[in-house]
Amino acid sequence: MEENSNSKHSSFWGIMVIAGTVIGGGMFALPVDLAGAWFFWGAFILIISWFSMLHSGLLLLEANLNYPVGSSFNTITKDLIGNKWNVISGATVAFVLYILTYAYISANGAIISETISMHSDGHVNPRIIGVCTALFVATVLWFSSLAASRITSLFLGIKILAFVIVFGSLFFQVDYSILSGVSGVNEESRSFFPYIFMAIPVCLASFGFHGNIPSLIICYGKKKDKLIKSVVLGSFLALVVYLFWLYCTMGNIPRESFKGIIASGGNVDALVGSFLGTNQSGVIEFCLLVFSNLAVASSFFGVTLGLFDFLADLFKFGNSHSGRFKTVMLTFLPPTVLYLLFPNGFIYGIGGAGLCATIWAVIIPAVLALKSRQKFPNQMFTVWGGRIIPAVVIIFGIVVIFCWFGNVLNILPKLV
Repeated sequence: MEENSNSKHSSFWGIMVIAGTVIGGGMFALPVDLAGAWFFWGAFILIISWFSMLHSGLLLLEANLNYPVGSSFNTITKDLIGNKWNVISGATVAFVLYILTYAYISANGAIISETISMHSDGHVNPRIIGVCTALFVATVLWFSSLAASRITSLFLGIKILAFVIVFGSLFFQVDYSILSGVSGVNEESRSFFPYIFMAIPVCLASFGFHGNIPSLIICYGKKKDKLIKSVVLGSFLALVVYLFWLYCTMGNIPRESFKGIIASGGNVDALVGSFLGTNQSGVIEFCLLVFSNLAVASSFFGVTLGLFDFLADLFKFGNSHSGRFKTVMLTFLPPTVLYLLFPNGFIYGIGGAGLCATIWAVIIPAVLALKSRQKFPNQMFTVWGGRIIPAVVIIFGIVVIFCWFGNVLNILPKLV
């Protein structure tokens, strides 16, 4: 039923899986959360976040390669740093992947129902759409994890084509007075720097690909060159797309307008609606809707694939029809029930994931790499920089935690 590790896959497949997971629904939260810092400071903190998340991913890969193919966080953390840290790691991994699954069910329901209502007289309940998309992805994952990865790659290809058409057009419409944040500003302050701190946790969560590393190892085996290339180029492609995305959004939608988007809850459909209000042509409007729908869908596949593999390893479910069915039910049932109770939680889900992602996707990978170097002195891959890179990654994680709590406690400045 499930295809086994196969070395014939090219690096392109892995790059597309990483990029497809990262470049998704989370990117719609970026302009909203970076609206205070605006473009130049937003780009700065995005690059810092990418550098830190890339290296935490490589550190996780470094530790993972010392274990049998198919080993996930549960196996590695228990062996390297003990059961207490394993419980903490497992709880944060599960929470982040579950909350992101919930966020993408919410985003799918919002954006697909908005698309349908724009092109028909009727109104479709977003909850029905959200549950149907969850059911579709669950069916694909039950059939084959590789099929889910290939669909993610297909979505990413179409998404990039739509992205080029839409933002190739918007690129030439950028107003530099809007991009610099001075157009129509009656701001209390022209200093945008203080606003970067509230956005750091969302930037971190927007580069979350770490749950896919065990899945890549299942596909490639221990071919480290393909694995490293997938992580580096996949995440870098995401960074380039994010920067281009910020340039086009913040060069076309005035900073003041984001206050209305924030006030409406900041969901995907609100931002897309603001774009459609900039008087785009029918082709651009269509491609924007295709892009926004597939952006959310590809991340949905990527995140749930990571959650599926994590749960299968944690509970030792087999790869048979019945084993995969158990894993699928455990993967989708809790976030779907949560979505039915709280249907509009996309922005809150992405933001909340940032805190726990800091623990399992930033701090713990650095600790795992340091421990694995002690236990496996002749390991097949070691991240450059010695102990400096793990230290830099851990410091970044601590800064993110302080920023998250500062945001929750309303200590940090916000654009409201």
